Amino acid sequence: MRILITNDDSIYSEGLWILAEAAKPYGEVVVVAPKNEQSAKSHAINVRSGFPIEVFEGRFGVLSYTVDSSPADAVRAAYYALNLDFDLVLSGVNSGFNVGEDILYSGTVAAATEAVLLGKKAIAFSVAPQDFATARTHVPTVLADIFQNKLLNEGDLFNVNIPKNPQAMKITKQGKTYFDTRFEEEQGLYYQRGVHRYHLEEDCESDTWAIAHHLTSLSPLTIKRIDFQVLQKILEKTTTKA
Repeated sequence: MRILITNDDSIYSEGLWILAEAAKPYGEVVVVAPKNEQSAKSHAINVRSGFPIEVFEGRFGVLSYTVDSSPADAVRAAYYALNLDFDLVLSGVNSGFNVGEDILYSGTVAAATEAVLLGKKAIAFSVAPQDFATARTHVPTVLADIFQNKLLNEGDLFNVNIPKNPQAMKITKQGKTYFDTRFEEEQGLYYQRGVHRYHLEEDCESDTWAIAHHLTSLSPLTIKRIDFQVLQKILEKTTTKA
């Protein structure tokens, strides 16, 4: 198996290299990651100007490149510019959870999503902010569970969030983050800040509930944006009128 490692925290992130090392038992690993931090860039791609792609002196003997653009562009550059042939993309390990609405903002999840758009399998990994000790201990275990249970045969895109001291793994759906958003002005600039309140989530089937209760969350995601329930209702109304 050929495995591409990427992230949104940049090529210098400790989480990236933890993930690369964890992936090595499962195949041939190559790293293509943003040159600079690209957190919360979602699925942005650069279509108006060029950007450099450079060889990076990788760790663990892994062939590595930097892309001075977004996480989604890192995957696109690996495929279209570097002509790398890969079967699986592992994105992360992100410093900070990507659950609830944050899935939509996440560059980590977007990189994995881009892989699926290219016809590949993908898994996004996240831990609590700067909790790379948890990543180093538990990411290899989660990867082993995914491969042993052949979950990639069941779906194309998975989102994994590992809290501190996880007690078990739970298959989850997307929940709510209950983020307390505020804008703060400093020297004429406005900064978006706030606090996550994961503990307010009451849906015990959700990703936010899982991490708040010390459970690793594994969510199968989809790239489709269609609301199929609404679509069916509209189609039924249209058919009735006709």
